Amino acid sequence: QVQLVESGGGSVQAGGSLRLSCSISGITNNSNSRGGVRQSQGKEREGVAAIYVGLGTPYYADSVKGRFTISRNNAENKLYLQMNSLKPEDTATYFCAAHLRRLPADFRYWGQGTQVTVSS
Repeated sequence: QVQLVESGGGSVQAGGSLRLSCSISGITNNSNSRGGVRQSQGKEREGVAAIYVGLGTPYYADSVKGRFTISRNNAENKLYLQMNSLKPEDTATYFCAAHLRRLPADFRYWGQGTQVTVSS
């Protein structure tokens, strides 16, 4: 059974930083793609970052380029999303996802989500 569990969300002022972590179990293929997707109220899901061997350099949405960094620890089967210079428009529920089917936000497996709130 595949499980993805996010942690690290919370509230922060604009300009601050948060680091989201995702523990993944049930997927043993470390080349399997991973990603972060967010959804804010009234908006469609937005794929913010993705990483996998076949991709080369990680994918980032234009809205987060230069501010967010996605990384993974294959030994611990964890995914991280470092978010710097946060803006109020980054406020959303952030989901960890695995097994990319199509960029930027079509994944097979999803976590439950963690809330990120950025105040001005």
